[in-house]
Amino acid sequence: MARALAFVYGLISYLVFFFAFLYAIGFVGNFFVPKSIDSGSEGPFVQALLVDAVLLGIFAIQHSVMARQGFKRWWKKFIPEPIERSTYVLLASLILTLLFWQWRPILSVVWNVTNPFGSLVLTVIFWAGWLLVLLSTFVINHFDLFGLRQVYLFLKGLPYTNLVFKKRLFYKFVRHPLLLGFMIAFWATPKMTLGHLVFAVATTAYMLIAIQLEERDMTEIHGDPYREYQREVSMLIPLPKGK
Repeated sequence: MARALAFVYGLISYLVFFFAFLYAIGFVGNFFVPKSIDSGSEGPFVQALLVDAVLLGIFAIQHSVMARQGFKRWWKKFIPEPIERSTYVLLASLILTLLFWQWRPILSVVWNVTNPFGSLVLTVIFWAGWLLVLLSTFVINHFDLFGLRQVYLFLKGLPYTNLVFKKRLFYKFVRHPLLLGFMIAFWATPKMTLGHLVFAVATTAYMLIAIQLEERDMTEIHGDPYREYQREVSMLIPLPKGK
């Protein structure tokens, strides 16, 4: 029964994540969803900026702290190991949903590309960024990344094994294609409002900091193979080997 409940919990957590992921596309792109980054009435500038900053800060703190190896070791004293990743995914997805719900638009226009071809190019780049994000998760192991592999193995009574580090597809060109995809998607827009700009700047700054923390964890987990990978492959911008 415990194994079945853990699997159901992991499945629900994954579905909540998948909803949040799909909603994020519409939220940033301003389409299909009832509440987007630029929808709603604009309130006082300072109030909107403070609310948005707090929402982004809550997500960044949860997302970074709970991903650290030291926190995981402490957290597993209270949360069964098979559902630890699912719990992380669920909390991150719920906080992201809170951000969507409570986001305050700031509608001053920073740039607005009205040329049809230019607008089309930026829209294509936007979708390419999201596609890069999704495909990068599958190159790693999509179901392990979002907790389903862990609860499935537990359901089957099989031990969990760490993924073997491999340099494949996008990861042959940059070490963090998933985060690069997010950056592309957040910045590529025909119409950039001040609120969207705040979101793009804050999330990009967070991801640059998160990369440093993640690289430290990857070095701790994989050791010399990852150090060699760092020497061979650039972090975000594809560059010749060794740059």
